[in-house]
Amino acid sequence: MRAEIRRFVDDYFAELEAGNAAILAGAGLSAPAGFVDWRELLRPLAEEIELDVDRETDLPAVAQFHVNRNGMNRHRLHRAVIEALSADTPPTANHRLLARLPVTTWWTTNYDRLIEAALREAGKVVDVKSAVPQLANTMPRRDAVVYKMHGDVDRPDEAVVTRDDYEAYPHQRGAFINALAGDLVSKTFLFVGFSFTDPNLEHVLSRLRTSFKDNQRRHYALFRRRSKLVGESEEEYEHGRVRQILVLEDLRRYNVQAVLVDEYAEITAIFEELLRRYRRRTVFVSASAADFEPWGEHAVSQFMRSLGTALIDSGVRVATGLGLGVGNALFTGAVEEVLRTRAGHIEDLIVVRPFPQVIPTPQRQAVWEQYRQDIIGEAGLGLFLFGNKEVGGSIVPADGVRREFEIAHQHGLALIPVGATGSMARELAAEAAGAPETFLSGLDEAARSQLERLAEPVEDLQALVAPIAALVRSLRGGRR
Repeated sequence: MRAEIRRFVDDYFAELEAGNAAILAGAGLSAPAGFVDWRELLRPLAEEIELDVDRETDLPAVAQFHVNRNGMNRHRLHRAVIEALSADTPPTANHRLLARLPVTTWWTTNYDRLIEAALREAGKVVDVKSAVPQLANTMPRRDAVVYKMHGDVDRPDEAVVTRDDYEAYPHQRGAFINALAGDLVSKTFLFVGFSFTDPNLEHVLSRLRTSFKDNQRRHYALFRRRSKLVGESEEEYEHGRVRQILVLEDLRRYNVQAVLVDEYAEITAIFEELLRRYRRRTVFVSASAADFEPWGEHAVSQFMRSLGTALIDSGVRVATGLGLGVGNALFTGAVEEVLRTRAGHIEDLIVVRPFPQVIPTPQRQAVWEQYRQDIIGEAGLGLFLFGNKEVGGSIVPADGVRREFEIAHQHGLALIPVGATGSMARELAAEAAGAPETFLSGLDEAARSQLERLAEPVEDLQALVAPIAALVRSLRGGRR
């Protein structure tokens, strides 16, 4: 990842952590799903009025010409929107990556439903605003708001397409302008798949520039660097290249910083890195014990309590299923540290998911599997401790801890099996050490060395707390 992209990731992730990040998505975000852009949507309408849409730069004018030619009847235009965008198409990889980030404010000029579909797929409650009356209502316990400033495919009669629509926008949909202006002042936006040709956005940005002058909030926009198109002459390519430079320079007037990529795959890599960093703010702790030897139950409980405190102090969110024999002690230590420091809300820093027990045996495994998939999939670090249980009067390795290790590996978590705690954790540490490229790809050499030391036997479990916390802290802020 190039230095300038790395700086953007650093800056935008800081806004994500602070809860200040927002996204504004244009047609480019939906294009990989197979949806047409504005030009392609209008192509058949342009052909009806004998225009070559490829030679047109004012696309709202093309839509207006078609409506004018049809006696101000918009039926054909509405049908074009429905036919082009109503397919039940699944979200793209980029939609899914963005939907898992802690972004609560989304704006889009797109009519399609891909953003809200991706957010719901990520388990979020979505409040969609595509008409002015909806702005006055708030969905209870919403996780994200999606402002569809140009309308929705389900309401094509209200879609903003023609010149008439844009001219009437301040009067008919002016509340969207005011809401967007407020968000642009209070949040850091990332513009994705957006061409900056929308007059409504330009109006809002101009208002903010004149109001805040040299104190505008910085925003970011992703662009692909202009490359030579197939069949394009050198003169045409040079014109396009210079024009892009000038457009990006002009965006600086609004304090919108362009982030240039050479290939669209780099945008996906940026989103993956942002999500990786976000997930590493959460450590999933897999642990269980029915046998506490050689340390004894009291020593193990005190160790888990101290570890819970240390993990919160390390700046991570702790997620746990309250494993048998040790989970409550971990939870206790974490709660004590949150209450002591007043660093945040308990529900934001500790995720507790006790496994449901009153389930008939045939269904239990399926429920527990989904349960594990959900909680582990939200984490970026996996910490594995102890791992034994009693079966028929005998102590055996806990297969649940192994399964959680497998799921964590499947979801790409950085794996931290602490072999010094024995039982299943020792087995997993040995397997990871034997195949580091398979199981420890998320750890650099320094972290792997730390993990090796955590496999060495200890007489006092408390000696493990500081090195575990240090490793978690390094991985939380670690970068590839």
